[in-house]
Amino acid sequence: MGLGGISIWQLLIVLLIVVMVFGTKKLKGLGSDLGGAVKGFRSSMSDVEQEETKKVSEKREDASFESSETEKAKEKNS
Repeated sequence: MGLGGISIWQLLIVLLIVVMVFGTKKLKGLGSDLGGAVKGFRSSMSDVEQEETKKVSEKREDASFESSETEKAKEKNS
């Protein structure tokens, strides 16, 4: 038994029909277009993650700078 109750022979018949309807060139083009779309999606997601990481690190630097300035002001007032 194959996937979800579909045997391997049924899958091969469906694949053969798809190839006959669309042709190998069109399927190859469709596959490369889909691969390019997935690659673009992954790169944009990694860009977004890098921007978020950069923002978080900038906020941490700002917070540490502010805390050091506050400590310096307290020392001057003492």
